[in-house]
Amino acid sequence: MLSIHSSPLGELGTGDTGGMSVYIREISRELGRAGHRVDIYTCAGSGRIEELLSENVRLIHLRIGRNGHIGKSALLEYLPEVFLSIEAYMTANSICYDLVHSHYWLSGSIGRLAQDRWCVPHILMFHTTGIAKRMACGQEREPFLRLISEKRLAHASDRVLAATESEKRLLMKYYDVSGENIGVVPCGVNLQLFRPVARRLARQELGLHDSEFIALYVGRFAAVKGLERLLAAAAHLRSQRGVRFVIIGGDDQKTPVSTELRSLTKRASIGGIVQFHGRIEHNLLPLYYSAADVLVVPSYYESFGLVALESLACGTPVIATRVGAMDTLIQDGRTGFLVDSPSPLLLAAAIESIMVARSNRRISRDQIRASVLGYGWSDIASAIAREYATVFLPVAHKKVITRK
Repeated sequence: MLSIHSSPLGELGTGDTGGMSVYIREISRELGRAGHRVDIYTCAGSGRIEELLSENVRLIHLRIGRNGHIGKSALLEYLPEVFLSIEAYMTANSICYDLVHSHYWLSGSIGRLAQDRWCVPHILMFHTTGIAKRMACGQEREPFLRLISEKRLAHASDRVLAATESEKRLLMKYYDVSGENIGVVPCGVNLQLFRPVARRLARQELGLHDSEFIALYVGRFAAVKGLERLLAAAAHLRSQRGVRFVIIGGDDQKTPVSTELRSLTKRASIGGIVQFHGRIEHNLLPLYYSAADVLVVPSYYESFGLVALESLACGTPVIATRVGAMDTLIQDGRTGFLVDSPSPLLLAAAIESIMVARSNRRISRDQIRASVLGYGWSDIASAIAREYATVFLPVAHKKVITRK
């Protein structure tokens, strides 16, 4: 596994650490439990050079750049050095790999080198694409180099994985990739961790009032996440009695984006109903999901939308724009609401609809959780393993011919 710019052990909700990190960690653990041996390489984080994550799974920190760390923005020029560092580790530990699975386009560039040098199949998952972010959110100024690199990588890889059918269609249309070379496997959820907790107990644990209606946001403070839409929706609902918006995620409070969001909250006169709880540990999220009356995903773009899946697994309905897997995950009117237009007014109206449904007891936490029971990580990892199998036979055949 290549996760060069982001560590699977990184602090979730910060700039470069989100659903992709959860995905890599959970998939690797499940593959390890199934008997496969997995090494994850990253340039992020400051842990030991080698860490055992779980049975058969290691995380390997590459010491690149100043003080053994290099930021995402500067990583591109270091990619050849990253590859040589991986090869040096392999040589020192007598390691050979059967397959390379890259995550994100920067890792894909390393995977492409490995594909040629080691003669092994290369599977690539972008998680987000530059073209999709450009189309969905004008504030996301993805470099043209990224778009060119992604198209080349998509054509050169033995197989490309997408988390949704819509992502597959996008790759086919804008990167001209054959549909036969794209596998679709959704993200998953830890059903043992993400399960309903009694709402009153969860709120007591978190210090939240039992009588309030709580709308929750969980995610990074990136422009593409559309958090300003949710704050504008909060302004429409500030006259509603007992409504509170709890915001989870973000880097340090002093970063420019955090400062701007707090300033926006002040200008909109919603400071009394909006709480920024900062970044929290992943294992505490079930408490927040269970304490909330609804999770809101106001994004301009999502490659999947993992937080929605986690919320539903905890029995909490979701309001979302039609991005990522939301059309598949949310049963409109039953487990949440889909917003056709991303206007703050429509988000506010959807939140009010949840408030009415909650007061009329028309929302069943058990039914909401039951709707996503097929998304356990073990099932997703099995699907990933089947995708791996599609590239093994042709490569094995070529190796036999080469030996002859």
